Amino acid sequence: MSVDRRTLRPSATFPDHVLAEIHRAADRGVYEIRGFGTKRHLPGFDDLLFLGASMSRYPLEGYRERCDTDVVLGDRFASRPVELAIPITVAGMSFGALGANAKEAIGRACTAMGTSSTTGDGGMTEEERRSSKTLVYQVLPSRYGMNPDDLRRADAIEIVVGQGAKPGGGGMLLGQKITERVAGMRDLPVGIDQRSACRHPDWTGPDDLAIKIRELREITDWEKPVYIKIGASRPQYDVPLAVKAGADVVVLDGMQGGTAATQDVFIEHVGIPTLPAVRRAVEALQELDMHRKVQLVVSGGIRTGADVAKALALGADAVSIGSAAMVALGCNRPVHVEDYHAIGTEPGACHHCHTGRCPVGVTTQDADLEARLDPEQGARRLRNYLTVMVLELQTIARANGKSHVLNLEPEDLVALTVEAAAMAGVPLAGTDWIPGRE
Repeated sequence: MSVDRRTLRPSATFPDHVLAEIHRAADRGVYEIRGFGTKRHLPGFDDLLFLGASMSRYPLEGYRERCDTDVVLGDRFASRPVELAIPITVAGMSFGALGANAKEAIGRACTAMGTSSTTGDGGMTEEERRSSKTLVYQVLPSRYGMNPDDLRRADAIEIVVGQGAKPGGGGMLLGQKITERVAGMRDLPVGIDQRSACRHPDWTGPDDLAIKIRELREITDWEKPVYIKIGASRPQYDVPLAVKAGADVVVLDGMQGGTAATQDVFIEHVGIPTLPAVRRAVEALQELDMHRKVQLVVSGGIRTGADVAKALALGADAVSIGSAAMVALGCNRPVHVEDYHAIGTEPGACHHCHTGRCPVGVTTQDADLEARLDPEQGARRLRNYLTVMVLELQTIARANGKSHVLNLEPEDLVALTVEAAAMAGVPLAGTDWIPGRE
């Protein structure tokens, strides 16, 4: 019998990857866990364009006129705010999710660039403290590895309320990644799956959080800035509550943010994209007359200097990168291809951070695999990548007539799509129309 060619087209509702997931779920009866970030298309920074300068704006000459990149974070209450040479930081990625070599490489690169790195869940390793001039210490619901001595050794404290890849959900670390060292730092049994709490045990709301922030300030003699990190869901409410609780800095993580391990359904279906999250956060700060007084750090899908410039133009004071930093270290690099095949994937499509079998030695605790990432070489790659991002950022700022990257503004931007225009609050290209505004 001949095949009816009219029927040989995939369903828009049930494309191949949806069919495959239904078959997998039917066979195994458990939800999918994976690392990295969302794979669905979302409106993002690529949907925005800079206008540049011509007659109405005066550009700066790149080889003769300065464009500064420095930023101060946390000068609201802290006596020792964080002073950075560039507005690009590296987000919290735990020792456990990442190996010790990766943590050291990140610290070295950030020190060379005059910016900060962040501990992540699970506590502070000596490798990252030794290699990091400016280190932010994360306080998470799990309390893993938390102790007052490390709080004092840090340069800033970041209270993690939520993460862009899984707002409302806790982290995971599967047993194959919990070695004796990881278990010792987290006070866990070796080789047993770990699921972090989704909310802090010390407080149930913003009023209690204010008490916790005061405790942390007293422990650190009011020296260290206190950041609050939130996953992008309701920034128009969460940002004012963070400010009211006493935050020096708000870190806003959009839906495009990555994770070491969580449910796939979380990554793809919870939270809002970075574009609308930034706009709503900035509007909230402006309504409180706290914009630029409480600094806003944006993360989730930052990949290039152009992305950084667009986030700053929308009102951020700095950005934070996670997945992109891992890629710079070697994540998804087309080497050791046979090892990608062994875990059922290809370079460029790998999201197996949770397995502990990272072919390039970034997200693993396996000694043989981890040895594939030399800390010095990894630091060089990440430093080079950050250097390129800063040069791109300065190039765009100068082309828009700005002598400092923080002088970029929404008026420098237009959107390519109606969706991006509405989300970012900038005009659709070629018009004065911002959808949703009269």
